[in-house]
Amino acid sequence: MSSIPDEAEITVTGLKKSFRNLVAVDNISFEVNRGEIFGLLGPNGAGKTTTINMICGLLPATGGTIEFHSHKIKKIRSVIGYCPQENICFPKLTCLEQLVFMGNLYGMPPKQCRSIGLGLLEMLGLIDKSKVYARNLSGGMKRRLNIALALIHNPRILILDEPEAGLDPQSRVMVRNFIKSLSKEKTIILTSHNMDEVDRLADRVAIMDYGKIILTDTPYNLKNSIGEGDVLEIEFIENPVGKTDKLISDLRHEYKVIQSGNSLIIIAVHLIDKIHDITSSIKDEGLNIKEIKLRENTLEDVFIHLTGRMLRQ
Repeated sequence: MSSIPDEAEITVTGLKKSFRNLVAVDNISFEVNRGEIFGLLGPNGAGKTTTINMICGLLPATGGTIEFHSHKIKKIRSVIGYCPQENICFPKLTCLEQLVFMGNLYGMPPKQCRSIGLGLLEMLGLIDKSKVYARNLSGGMKRRLNIALALIHNPRILILDEPEAGLDPQSRVMVRNFIKSLSKEKTIILTSHNMDEVDRLADRVAIMDYGKIILTDTPYNLKNSIGEGDVLEIEFIENPVGKTDKLISDLRHEYKVIQSGNSLIIIAVHLIDKIHDITSSIKDEGLNIKEIKLRENTLEDVFIHLTGRMLRQ
């Protein structure tokens, strides 16, 4: 990951956005440092996309401020590249024509657009599709083309909303490595509900839920905040609510235990040696186990710890 310089590129203070009676973003504050990859992590509907739309100037804020350091506000759109969650392509233009057209919108000469466009297509594995119409691309190819479109004018700040959405595993690795390489020269804001994606890419993460930022830190510090050790996720066949009180009370004498929907999350060191005892206790309570997973803790475990529910719920 890139080193985090102690200099803010963007400062968000008390940002709010309401749609009639719905508060989508509720008084959030954070800083994005120059040259870092900053992740906004949260479930669908947490307020991530609304937040970045306000940063990009696509939505007016209801309250609060967004400050771009060392840039005049009238020029800010020229220094931001934005890849939205939904792919936007011109179906009757080829990949290269789209990049040239987008560059022209930023006032770039066609020759320069073509040169930069070919370079981006090469880096994103689309050079052999340069003369192919966008309507004939797969969903994953359209996603990579959208990332290229966000970069055609060489922006200082890159904002990616769910950049790995719709990508196959091979393309996901390519895009992830490409984003990492960009962090050497650009400030990147990355939104996602994919914990693994953010964990692998981000220097720092802000966890959002219900329009609020719950906590901001490095992925490493966030995961360590709920304790070191393994995570045992036990999913029950039936909904265990009301049937696990005594079980959880007993388990908490030795483990950290979180109940989330139909699952119990148990965190402790060397859990593999204790699975038999834990499952025996569960069966003694008359509960039926559907699936057991043993793994290292993740950012989803942090989210569960903070909110008491799974990120995908």
